[in-house]
Amino acid sequence: MKTFYKFVLLILLASLCSIAIYYRVEKVKPVTEKKHIIEIQNKIEATFIDGEYTFENPKVVLNPYQISPLTALIYFETKDLTTPTIMIKGKDEQTTITKTFIPNKNHFLPIYGLYPDYNNEIILTVNGKKKTIYIQTNKLPDDFILPSKIIAKKDKLTNDLYFVTPASSGYPAAYDINGDVRWYLTENFSWDIKRLNNGNILIGSNRLINPPYYTTGLIEMDLLGKIYYEYSLLGGYHHDVYEMENGNLLVASNNFENGTVEDYIVEIDRETNTIIKTFDLNEILPESGKNEYSTADDWFHNNSVWYDRNTNSITLSGRHVDAVININYDNGELNWIVGDNTNWPKNIHKYFFKPINNVEWQWAQHAAQILPNGNLILFDNGNNRSKSKENGIPAKNNYSRAVIYKLNTTNMTIEQVWEYGKKRGSEFYSPYISDVDYLNDNHYLILSGGISYKDGEIQNDPAPLANSDTLNSVMVEILNNDVIFEMHLPTNNYRAEKMNLYTYNNFKLGPGKILGNMGKTPTSKNNSILVFNKNIDEKFNSHEITIEKEIDRLVISGTFKPEDKVSIILDNVFDKKTYDLIISKKPYTAMCIDIFNEEEKENGIKVYKYINDVGLKGKYYLYMKINNTIYDLNQYVIF
Repeated sequence: MKTFYKFVLLILLASLCSIAIYYRVEKVKPVTEKKHIIEIQNKIEATFIDGEYTFENPKVVLNPYQISPLTALIYFETKDLTTPTIMIKGKDEQTTITKTFIPNKNHFLPIYGLYPDYNNEIILTVNGKKKTIYIQTNKLPDDFILPSKIIAKKDKLTNDLYFVTPASSGYPAAYDINGDVRWYLTENFSWDIKRLNNGNILIGSNRLINPPYYTTGLIEMDLLGKIYYEYSLLGGYHHDVYEMENGNLLVASNNFENGTVEDYIVEIDRETNTIIKTFDLNEILPESGKNEYSTADDWFHNNSVWYDRNTNSITLSGRHVDAVININYDNGELNWIVGDNTNWPKNIHKYFFKPINNVEWQWAQHAAQILPNGNLILFDNGNNRSKSKENGIPAKNNYSRAVIYKLNTTNMTIEQVWEYGKKRGSEFYSPYISDVDYLNDNHYLILSGGISYKDGEIQNDPAPLANSDTLNSVMVEILNNDVIFEMHLPTNNYRAEKMNLYTYNNFKLGPGKILGNMGKTPTSKNNSILVFNKNIDEKFNSHEITIEKEIDRLVISGTFKPEDKVSIILDNVFDKKTYDLIISKKPYTAMCIDIFNEEEKENGIKVYKYINDVGLKGKYYLYMKINNTIYDLNQYVIF
């Protein structure tokens, strides 16, 4: 009988709770909505055509999509098919940009490469007639990073720009051969900038899925900043992506359920963002060959992805095992490993190459690629030049370099055939990030992107972990072993690319889309009874809690001590879900980009919780449990 009465009492309490929720609706406010960039841009784009515009009186929109300030869009109509040409006048011949567009009657001409804080002159030509248009731009942000040194042999250079993405402070930006800024984005888009076959660029999204830098996925946009697609991924995105010939993307991602990170590759169909193939390094390699940076969760730390059609294989770079590995695309089986075989089991040694002549191994490398002739090029960061710091070289005596290895996969021999950077010593030493790109035969772009100093001394750890006070990036373009361009930027940059502003006339009107999702957010095993709760008070407000609803998830942030026990509760009468907030600041050994992270405050650590909309539908009322107190937030969210 007692059990029966307890059951009835619980039913009664649940009913009273439901009635209370029902009758407090008028007091409850909706969670603040944060519009996605795509939503904002779709609304903006609807205003572009607001009248009739002609060659003589075109419409000019500066920064049309609100995130690319040194671009503009010119719109006008002609009665017949015409082929317009634009000239964006530079400060000299090699920084002047011209583009001829395809024939059309309705002309949307993207204008790239404007100078900041400048009255830019654009000459528009149609059917032999010329019209001069002036576009005045705004100043750069106060915290914009400008070059501290430029070396340019202009007779060997073109008007291509040098694109960089920040690892510490800065903006995704492009510089011309004079060091002038000609393009940048105002959002925290991260990782490398890739030029796709359709002319658009691909870059990491500006939203996190997990700390310290795993983004929700990838953004496909043009240089105007118009976003065509956001590809959301269950395991997020980090470091690198490769476009296959069929348009699919090989993405460095994670399988968080494994309990490890940066050891998982997915291939996605770009039209649907469905995963069609996965490669799990936990199933391909033993967790061996570790250096001092390897941790239980980040044991491999893959930082590059490259597909080679000639061998139908994928090349990956494991920073924390000092190894570049190559796997079979069809079955994921291991083909070979480049690096020192120290700390690897003997049954794996057969996959390593035997060095001939004077081969120097790479350490904690980045940006591994297979060249058209089958050679391997990479950026050798050179950390310690050993598996351990105890046996290593101190930073002041160390160096980084670009290096090319010739591989004989039949005899399993390796030969070093080219390098650059060793002779520059510690001034070129970057213990993390960095890049090397093949531009053409004997033509390379190299970025030593993570140089940092503390109290005047070169550092051996990534700048965010070393608390460095002086940062530098050195970009070098080499043609036939001659430095034809060099640029120093007083910050740390993740990667660099050399690209032309105009490829195809790829601008298209139409709404941007988010493809895919980030999966169902796991709930807590412990649910809380909501009968006893209190209103927000001063103690609650001390945690600086914010709650926002994004297009595809709920984002909660707050500042807490590591010992705090915190959870967010969603209740819609018939369904109650509890989600725990993890309060920790992990001791990362490789903080490759630091643009998303905030300093730990005196009153605690700022943490974020992301609750994806997958599996949620309807109206939910919000509560937050902090230690043993449940607060009624007087807010609701609709999924």
